[in-house]
Amino acid sequence: MTIAVDEQRQRTTEELVTALRAQGSRYHDLHPFHVRMNAGELSAEELRRWVANRYYYQRSIPLKDAAILSNCPEVDVRREWITRIVDHDGSEPGGGGIESWLRLGEALGVDRAELESERGVLPGVRYAVDAYVTFCRTRPWVEAVAASLTELFGPSAIRVRVEALERHYPWIDPAGLEYFRTRLKQAPLDAQYALDLVVERCRTRDEQDRAIAALAFKCDLLWAQLEAIERGDTRPGKPPA
Repeated sequence: MTIAVDEQRQRTTEELVTALRAQGSRYHDLHPFHVRMNAGELSAEELRRWVANRYYYQRSIPLKDAAILSNCPEVDVRREWITRIVDHDGSEPGGGGIESWLRLGEALGVDRAELESERGVLPGVRYAVDAYVTFCRTRPWVEAVAASLTELFGPSAIRVRVEALERHYPWIDPAGLEYFRTRLKQAPLDAQYALDLVVERCRTRDEQDRAIAALAFKCDLLWAQLEAIERGDTRPGKPPA
């Protein structure tokens, strides 16, 4: 009886945050593709395949955020969360994260019309990204917020990535890396707000377990994207153990 009760014990705030941050061991910065990128071992073709496929994820971020908004009944949360859509779509033409990613593509030698056509998007990448958007549309909004907490792990990975791209790939126009520099400022703020929401709303052990599972699910999807990008084909990949 003691064991059963302990298994259902609500985690403390510290325990929940620790469990969420532990999912960083599944984050895709550990994928061999990113490891090779950071070591300067990718070809220009591989980098272009990456930027073209990652574009499909970038352009889908406002869609998943809109899905979270549509499921959230709390005005204060919606008012805060909507800024994420503006961050990616921009408040006017020529601004926002999606535009910055198009410029990154141009810096890597991929025409923006080619990126926007999505002709280079691999089926495995499309499937993974669409699954994430569907998750955010169909699951409780707090679970979708928990899935977004991969932002906890992004800044440190981005710092390494920017340094590696500037050092090992001098043919890339540094101006094209502005997307990453902007995210270094935005991601920590977004992550802290989302983390506070999850900690505040997930009170029962079951709710906490679902939040952790949502974040693990998102990590697996990011890993699956890189599996497809690395191979350039449609064979299913395996998430980290």
